[in-house]
Amino acid sequence: MIIPVRRLAAVCALGAALTACGTSPAPRPAHPAAPAPSSASASASASPSASAPAPVEPSRAPTLAPGPGGLTPVFKHGPRTLGKTVALTFDADMTADQGPRAAGGERFDNPGLISALRGLKVPATVFMTGRWAEEYPAEARSIGRDPLFEVANHSYSHYAFTGDCYGLPTVSEDRMRADVERAYTAFRTAGVPDAMPYFRFPGGCYDQRALRAVSGLGVTAVQWDVVSGDAFATDADAVVQEVLDGVRPGSVVVMHCTRSAAPVTERAVRAIVPELRRRGYRFVKVSELVGASPGRS
Repeated sequence: MIIPVRRLAAVCALGAALTACGTSPAPRPAHPAAPAPSSASASASASPSASAPAPVEPSRAPTLAPGPGGLTPVFKHGPRTLGKTVALTFDADMTADQGPRAAGGERFDNPGLISALRGLKVPATVFMTGRWAEEYPAEARSIGRDPLFEVANHSYSHYAFTGDCYGLPTVSEDRMRADVERAYTAFRTAGVPDAMPYFRFPGGCYDQRALRAVSGLGVTAVQWDVVSGDAFATDADAVVQEVLDGVRPGSVVVMHCTRSAAPVTERAVRAIVPELRRRGYRFVKVSELVGASPGRS
């Protein structure tokens, strides 16, 4: 989950709940995710089960051509000349071993937010972890079958693909590809018909090693250019202002649909959407921006 850099100090008090986002070696905005599991449990659940079903191929939506050296390409925003278009994206975060916390009542979903997007008729892209889809299969299926939305891959485990991701446990390099494939399998099992070939690294953290590990899967890594700051926020107005100040034509906004860790997102969206529409913006899914970008394969 993401917050603006200028609010990092306040969020650091959350300790183990912090993760990071961005690209090495460029500076990274802070990205607190769902609280990380202990190192012992991380080791036990980072690797997909050998008995997991065979992976499912993602939908053949528009993708970008491979990056330099054949690495997985990275998409951050659409063409600035496309007109006043903006894509709202929502990370459905849940780590591989948070089942007991969910069973204890912690909510990693946010049906009120999804209902608000439907009521406002806002297309959106939901980057979902496989573990989230397993915990909330009916919601995953409902989102995946609604033409207003598209489901994309946020890994199975929500473990980091780099060793420096603000406290997230890490998945080993030899299991990275399998972790992405296992998420697609979880979507299929939940009844999501056409998950997109887009992948968002947990915490937004990646490097060339990670890009190389997932190359060959036919996915485009989708980042963002606007950080909403909704993670662990308590002031919806501040989130609204972050988005309104940051959006430009072709922007990709990163937000979250985890109720326990992003409690004001629904209220923020209800204010952001009408104001951006007043300013002449049109909401689109990530696939529309990717499809309009140079270098489409």
